[in-house]
Amino acid sequence: MSEVRVGGYADALLALKRRVHEARYEVQRHANTAMVLLYWDIGAVLAERAANADWGSKVVERLARDLSAEFPEAKGFSHRNLRYMRSFAEAWPDRASIVQRSVAQLPWGHIIELLTQLTGPDDRDWYADRDLEHGWTRSVLAHQISTRLRDREGASPSNFATSLEPSDSELAQQITKDPFTLGFLAIDVDTSERQLEDRLVERIIDTLRELGPGFSFVGRQVHFEIDGDDFYVDLLFFHVQQLRYVVVELKTTKFDPRHAGQLGFYVALVDDRLRDPGKHQPTVGMLLVREKNETVVRYALAGASQPLAVSRYELAPGVQASLPSEDALVRIAEADSGRSR
Repeated sequence: MSEVRVGGYADALLALKRRVHEARYEVQRHANTAMVLLYWDIGAVLAERAANADWGSKVVERLARDLSAEFPEAKGFSHRNLRYMRSFAEAWPDRASIVQRSVAQLPWGHIIELLTQLTGPDDRDWYADRDLEHGWTRSVLAHQISTRLRDREGASPSNFATSLEPSDSELAQQITKDPFTLGFLAIDVDTSERQLEDRLVERIIDTLRELGPGFSFVGRQVHFEIDGDDFYVDLLFFHVQQLRYVVVELKTTKFDPRHAGQLGFYVALVDDRLRDPGKHQPTVGMLLVREKNETVVRYALAGASQPLAVSRYELAPGVQASLPSEDALVRIAEADSGRSR
């Protein structure tokens, strides 16, 4: 009887565990796709009958009761869910193509988000693709839709096309956004740069989610000493998919061309001191500003040698900017108190 080597057994056990997880995932994925197609079939019947006026207006409620009575263990046959099924069949009318699309592999709750928050088929497919690729939760999917990720992703003005190799410039551009939505910080527009930085670090999970997949936090106020002079990078990240450092500088004012010079200096510094040329792609810099003149940004980036991008940030689109600051609220309260005496 041959001996079982400890190392060999450990490796085999690890491989078998991995295979069990993979098999479970495949079973779950196929079961989910089967359920999605079932829901499409029910929705298609409802859509067809409604279009031909074959059934009355109360048919959805009646069908929900009858299906629930026949399958009491199933919880997906409410009249509200049946209406979503009909919308699903109308949104993706070609059943044969559904299994080839990302939507077939998404949880039903995610599909409901796509149906209720989006109207265009291209938008629905785009968000479904990103959802499946990045493994978003339903709340993250809802957030990405509500903050218009598709319109913002890769939209920052940059000089990547001239400062990086063509293939690398396209990759670097993909990790930019314009604007960045920072409403989760719950701060007002008069916040200082240090307060903005503090809140971003305190809410680092939300910050990383807004930056996008692949970002890893390295540190804040990262110190560099050059011949006795001290310099500090606001925020430093590493993109684990693109294998590059990303320098992020914050400005709570309108973009000034001098900001590009400062950011370019920090990018050159990180590229020289931290980057391993044999392993890492060139370092890039992203400047987040409160406001910017697009033409001024374009001229400033054209004169920069380091790869830079400039984005505007929003604290809370359409809402937060209109809120009074904490100091203003205190003044209002004190004034009211004086009038009441």
